[in-house]
Amino acid sequence: MERIGITASKIAKGNLFLYNLFVLVISILFSLLLFFIAGCSVVIMIILIAYVSNLGTVPDLHKGWIPLMIVCMKILAALVGLFVFFALAKNVKWAKH
Repeated sequence: MERIGITASKIAKGNLFLYNLFVLVISILFSLLLFFIAGCSVVIMIILIAYVSNLGTVPDLHKGWIPLMIVCMKILAALVGLFVFFALAKNVKWAKH
């Protein structure tokens, strides 16, 4: 989390508005990357579990597995959002020191 502020300060070079803007942009981009990678792995694992649990037949993903994926993605989004909130709270500056 501290590296977000270090990187933003190197890019902004003393401009407080640009610093806060870059902290926001870097945090959002990192959270989207984290959500995409973790979400892909969750979806792949749920699909693999669905296929392993129904050996011999094709599993019906729409009945029992898609709602589980939606719940997992909502929980993952909440966790990533909480992570970004703490990263922003730690790195946003209101005045120059």
